[in-house]
Amino acid sequence: MRYLKEAFVVGALKRGRPVEQFLGPIGVPDRPGITYVEVRPGKASYEVFVYAVEDVGHDGFFDLVEFPPFDADADEEEFGRLVATAEDPSTALTAAKEATGAVPWRWVNQGMVQDEYYDFVRAGRPADQFPDGLPWPSRAACG
Repeated sequence: MRYLKEAFVVGALKRGRPVEQFLGPIGVPDRPGITYVEVRPGKASYEVFVYAVEDVGHDGFFDLVEFPPFDADADEEEFGRLVATAEDPSTALTAAKEATGAVPWRWVNQGMVQDEYYDFVRAGRPADQFPDGLPWPSRAACG
């Protein structure tokens, strides 16, 4: 099972493990991009980062951390954008939902967002829905 139940998401964060969620496509057909969100434990808080990267992947290349930032002016080392901080995991997840449209049932462990992207590529990069038919989240702060 790829997706984490909320209790497992909170548990992972409390153990110091980040969680991620693929948010789908951004950009235009001649300049495609994708976006994803990460909630990561910090020293004194939980941080919500949103990433917008160029959609340069294919069947043999889907390591999102290797993709160039969608914003050409972004520093390649720090292209994620901090959109919220919270004192506890549940509040961080709510902040992620409010800032990016993330949904509670689509969180995955760190690194699994690449599998989500791979499914997106294999499905033909659908513009309006996840490969399983559910609509993409609304993305207020994603790019």
